[in-house]
Amino acid sequence: MRKVSLLLTVLAALVGVISGCGTGDDAVAQGDTFQFVSPGGQTVITYPVADRKKIADLAGPDLVTDAPLSLSDERFRDKVVVVNVWGSWCGPCRGEADDLEQVYEQTKDLGVEFVGINLRDDRDSAKDFVADRNVGFPSIYDFDGITLSALTTPTAVVPTTVILDRRHQPAAVYLKAVTAEELDAAVRRVAAESPAATSPASASTPAPGQP
Repeated sequence: MRKVSLLLTVLAALVGVISGCGTGDDAVAQGDTFQFVSPGGQTVITYPVADRKKIADLAGPDLVTDAPLSLSDERFRDKVVVVNVWGSWCGPCRGEADDLEQVYEQTKDLGVEFVGINLRDDRDSAKDFVADRNVGFPSIYDFDGITLSALTTPTAVVPTTVILDRRHQPAAVYLKAVTAEELDAAVRRVAAESPAATSPASASTPAPGQP
């Protein structure tokens, strides 16, 4: 029964993801997991440091290699991470692919990584998409939406792009296709935040030798 319940939950989430319906007033944090809803049809949501919550770990098989891929991997540690939810069947995803790759190349030297979540896709078609567009960053293959369920409530849309700060807390969410200009500017703002600014413990931890 537990497996059936989980499956029903994931299927309900996928219906919301693909249909792109959204309700609610703002982001919500439940426990230690960050979740969001689309407030009043808003398609770009930004969060000040004080309102950010760390998301659950994103993990699954690499779309191309099938090797384990996880946000907790060394390559993502202390990095700003741009998470893009996409499918080769999604027209806006095809339209924004070059913009994402452009920003990835322009910002990776700033301590920025990108990772995709490939949703409800034929794997060979998704691989062809990556090869045809020379996508340089990896994607998690997530046909059933298990990985996506760790990231959002069922009110997300495809494409969705989330900018995580260096503590892997959402700083901005785009519930739409993004342009290179807007994404580059937002990524650079988050990358410029000091590590202390994104660390809740830093303000309350005394310096060595202080009471």
